Amino acid sequence: MKAIAVYEDGTEPVVIEKPRPEPGAGEALVRTLRVGVDGTDHEVIAGGHGGPPDGEDHIVLGHEAVGVVEEPNDTPFEVGDVVVPTVRRPPNGANEYFARGEPDMAPDGEYHERGIVGAHGFMAEYFTSPAEFLVEIPSEIAEWGFLVEPASITEKAIEHAFASRSAFHWEPDSALVLGNGSLGLLTVAMLDSKFDRLYCLGRRERPDPTIDVIESLGATYVNSNEVSVSDVPDRHEPMDFVYEATGYAPHAFETIEALAPNGVTALLGVPADWTFEVDGGRLHREIVLHNKALVGSVNSGYEHFEAAVDSLSGLSEAFLSKLVTGVHPLAEFEAAFVDDDTTIKTAVEFAAYEER
Repeated sequence: MKAIAVYEDGTEPVVIEKPRPEPGAGEALVRTLRVGVDGTDHEVIAGGHGGPPDGEDHIVLGHEAVGVVEEPNDTPFEVGDVVVPTVRRPPNGANEYFARGEPDMAPDGEYHERGIVGAHGFMAEYFTSPAEFLVEIPSEIAEWGFLVEPASITEKAIEHAFASRSAFHWEPDSALVLGNGSLGLLTVAMLDSKFDRLYCLGRRERPDPTIDVIESLGATYVNSNEVSVSDVPDRHEPMDFVYEATGYAPHAFETIEALAPNGVTALLGVPADWTFEVDGGRLHREIVLHNKALVGSVNSGYEHFEAAVDSLSGLSEAFLSKLVTGVHPLAEFEAAFVDDDTTIKTAVEFAAYEER
């Protein structure tokens, strides 16, 4: 079968030939439909994040996948079921985090991530997976199924942020999403039913397709070239919830000032090392005296994938069509990795869905 991989000494993804995998006990063989491309893939390609399985010189890319069950083997699935795989796998046998069903809470070294670190990904014509790591989705959203994984990341962040406010009566009205990339836009759409007023901050100037998407959702675009995160309360309003998806380290501290009393920020961006000055005493007082919170969140669990399926099913076809700016066949896979001002979200298509 064909797969898209990057070699340890390479700087570009390439198509390679690999044996079609054989499912083991408790595993299903899945025929891949589509696999999304995101910033993590670009980091893996650049060598700045993750790495191949032990003893191998390459890693098959892709962690945002959707496919159809080709061989159920001895799993509960049937031929033709549409499924989405979760990302994390136990590194060398199960550990306490996987035993508890909480692989997303495992620290570094206690997991592999398919297509990212220690395990091949799903950017191939076929893949196998234990049934416990496959989430069935409605066939009606098969073409958008590769968005379930990024949506699950947001589901977990929202869950953990709201849980941090569960000790008292909290009725949030305003939310600010930092980052107008594909995850930020998807999050704005997912938050629409939870907040009265939505804002999304980005660095792009008009005209720009991401700004068009933000405003089509009824949200307000905040240009960070004109308004800093710290200035948002004065220019707009204090925020009950801030979702940070930029990886821009100063934002983690600036959101403390952007929050309303009792507000919470979910931090998802992963910055490189960066030393800079902050007024730690002032920010500490803000957190304590106004009951503010910062919550870190990475990866997601099975239940977040299930919640993401429901959320994705509720999003309009018009929005999804604007979000996904390119689905490219395997023969033209390079186009899916182009990152320019006209690109929002792309995917590689290995096969078209055919209802059985």
